[in-house]
Amino acid sequence: MKSSWERLEQATAGRPGLAAQTIAAAAVAIADADGLDAISMRRIAAELGVSAMAAYRHVSSKDDVLDMMVDLVYGEVDIPDGTDWRETMSTFARGVRGLALKHPWLTRLSAPQAVFELTPRRLALEERALSVLGGLGLDADTAMSVYRSVAAFVHGATRAEMGYRQLIQERCRADGADAWSGLSGQLNSLLSTGRYPAFARYLQDATRQDDLTWQFETGLDYVLDGIAARIGSPGSTGRGERPGTRTWS
Repeated sequence: MKSSWERLEQATAGRPGLAAQTIAAAAVAIADADGLDAISMRRIAAELGVSAMAAYRHVSSKDDVLDMMVDLVYGEVDIPDGTDWRETMSTFARGVRGLALKHPWLTRLSAPQAVFELTPRRLALEERALSVLGGLGLDADTAMSVYRSVAAFVHGATRAEMGYRQLIQERCRADGADAWSGLSGQLNSLLSTGRYPAFARYLQDATRQDDLTWQFETGLDYVLDGIAARIGSPGSTGRGERPGTRTWS
């Protein structure tokens, strides 16, 4: 069975105005501006200056469009050539987070589309990561497990971050001062039970609650440090003792 991008490439062959990348780029622009719900064949056709029926001749479903969109934006992640596993995985992680910040709709994709949909450009990133991890002498199963552990952290962290950013955007001023005002009653009720002393201390003592980049980078460091320790690699940063001292641009 041919993949969606294979079918789309064939359908648009010889028709530069409706090349696969042109259709995907139009859909990405729509989603960036108005979200996934704004994507339709009619809207894409209007953006491209063609009839809706003409667009349907080249794309069989919205899922095809989503596949093409994912493939297109993953081409924005650039992992330079090299053999340093930690730098490769760090670049991958920061690149995928950067995609979510630039294209927030990515975090609204279904789980299969967000995590397991393999497109040419996305698979190229996985190939790059697996090649470097394989160079450490890891067997195929272990290399894939390490890659998926980093990918799972990135996807989970970015989804949580985008949810927080949406909360900020919907509920508060630019400085975030009102972000939790709507939750304060419920939160105070829970904390007043005395059952959550560690969380109460976090709210009282934490100084980086809104520093989302620091939170991501620190979490990534711990994941990579754990991998480095397990495989006996010199890739550990040794930052785990004093994570609060690190600053990020």
